[in-house]
Amino acid sequence: MISTALAASLREAGLAWTPVSGDAFQIAGPDFEGDVFTVSDMTIEAHSYPSGTVLGFNGTTEWALDSVAIDDALWLPREDQLRDALAGTFVALVREDRASYVVTTRVVDAEARFVSEDPAEAYGLALLDLLRGLA
Repeated sequence: MISTALAASLREAGLAWTPVSGDAFQIAGPDFEGDVFTVSDMTIEAHSYPSGTVLGFNGTTEWALDSVAIDDALWLPREDQLRDALAGTFVALVREDRASYVVTTRVVDAEARFVSEDPAEAYGLALLDLLRGLA
């Protein structure tokens, strides 16, 4: 799972989120620090309204929480979602040694490498670079 800091940077860079079952997210605020929630048809559903998307908490949860505006939720994209978002710029993921993974991307003729101990984080760094380059 990517770090909260990287997820926030991706959102600031323009990564859009349309919640689907299985997506992980955090809720802004000190009461929820470190808590990770998962969108699920059983407990947390995304409801789209003309005013925006709301994440509705169904049934009984640990607290009495009815819903959260999507703007108050921080998406933590999975490794496969990050790779998909890289689309045709993705070249390879290679385990460089026991402690690091390298994602290589290519835009036009320029290649870039992004290194992390976690493959999802390496994908996220590559996507952040791509999004910032598009801005």
